Amino acid sequence: MSFSPLKRANAGFTLIEVMLAILLLAVLLAAAFGGIRSAVKGMAVGEDLIDRTNRLRVAQEFIRHQISRTLPLPFGQESGTGSNFLFQGEGDFMRFVAPMPGYLSDGGSYVQTLELANTRNGKQLLFGHAMLNGFDLKRLDANKAEPVILMDQVESGRFEYRKLDDKGELEDWSDDWDDPGLIPVMVRIQLKMRPEALVGWPDMEIPVVLDVGAARQSQT
Repeated sequence: MSFSPLKRANAGFTLIEVMLAILLLAVLLAAAFGGIRSAVKGMAVGEDLIDRTNRLRVAQEFIRHQISRTLPLPFGQESGTGSNFLFQGEGDFMRFVAPMPGYLSDGGSYVQTLELANTRNGKQLLFGHAMLNGFDLKRLDANKAEPVILMDQVESGRFEYRKLDDKGELEDWSDDWDDPGLIPVMVRIQLKMRPEALVGWPDMEIPVVLDVGAARQSQT
């Protein structure tokens, strides 16, 4: 017995046709979901990049502001000679005295530090500060407060310093400041960021605003 075309049309869809329609719908839904997920991921990466870029800019502006305003105020004395400490500088650490921004301080001068510290995810650029009044270089634990993380995901870095020679000319950069009784005329900070940091660190060469680089603070 054969069916007429009219009867076949009224019979509805076959199982194969329904399965093909469901499969096509699933493919379209998967493609749409993948597109939405990619768009959301792209937005998140873009937001992270903007956040990291802003954080880097703020960190560099803050560091430049603090170092450039280094003051010739002693924060300790060398054992034996009694020479005043005005500036301590190593390849991954520096200590100096400068005023803090008004919104972060109670007034007066502060002993400030920058340090490259090791962590599981690379190095961190840390900033610490303590009021100069009452600061004791021999009791650092008593002065130490929780440092602020300025930048993280740092692969490597280096602090360097420059001073004037006897003729008043700039010497080469050095990562070892060997005379804490002097303040450098320039400080350089170089950092190499890890790929996941999303941003690069432009090298900073910071001149000290005050003309104290060639002046030694005499013991009082």
